[in-house]
Amino acid sequence: MFNFLKKEVLFDKFKKGLSKTKEFLSEKLSEIFEVDKIVDLKTLEELEETLILADVGVETTLALLNPFKTKVLQGEILTTKELRSLLKNQLLFLLKDADRPFPPSGNPSVLFFLGVNGVGKTTTIAKLGKILKDKGYSVVLVAADTFRAAAIEQLKTWGERIGAPVVALQEGADPGAVIYQGITYAQKYNINVVLIDTAGRLHTKYNLIEELKKMVRVMNKLIPFESQEIILVLDATTGQNAISQARHFSSAIPIHSVIITKMDGTAKGGIAIAVSHNFNLPIRFIGLGEKPEDLIPFNKDAFISAILPD
Repeated sequence: MFNFLKKEVLFDKFKKGLSKTKEFLSEKLSEIFEVDKIVDLKTLEELEETLILADVGVETTLALLNPFKTKVLQGEILTTKELRSLLKNQLLFLLKDADRPFPPSGNPSVLFFLGVNGVGKTTTIAKLGKILKDKGYSVVLVAADTFRAAAIEQLKTWGERIGAPVVALQEGADPGAVIYQGITYAQKYNINVVLIDTAGRLHTKYNLIEELKKMVRVMNKLIPFESQEIILVLDATTGQNAISQARHFSSAIPIHSVIITKMDGTAKGGIAIAVSHNFNLPIRFIGLGEKPEDLIPFNKDAFISAILPD
């Protein structure tokens, strides 16, 4: 994946953007790790509660801590200093690495965005479009959320701002037809990357899922699998509801990666770990502010260093 920030700058952005989560965890974990002592089950229970409160989630928290519980129950000596080091390594292990380039190779490559209304999907598409343009890629935005006229107009406005063409039809048009036009437009004009916005009505609505499946089928007919990436956009401030959204979408559509927005606005940044672990998905970017440059390529070393107390 391309990177446009020096390591020092990247780590600094993560540290500042994730300060709420760091403060929350530092306050809770300092009591556990402040003094180097022998770890017992009570220590692990306190750590378990803290991680769950940080939205790491029950399943992921148990996956993290069960190896340490086994050690303690077997009578192995484990100090809190050792536990902190092992915990960091275990967290890094649970965050999945991407196994494909970004953007994917292809003429064009297609980025297909999923997500419920309100997660910042359209804004994220625009920010990523600008980032790609700044890296020398040509892009086209495709307004396949035809359910809301406001969504089409919003994407058109963003297209004007970042200087990118927008392919759109009228409200209520067939989203599959818009995708067909968008991809064939990119093929005709040799555009590098197609960014597709989709409807975000409630993920529990059967019709939306069926509509999305149809859109993916249209994309598959025009673009080879290796040239596309289906990206789920989640809002970090929704906490465990993001897990529910990921479950509904991933049960119907083959999701390749995740972008998590509004990470700077929550003290519960552990949701990134929960989503990546539970659904075996890499995180491509996280949003740490309103500006395009605040959409940062995810770096798990920087992330873990930013949220765990020193």
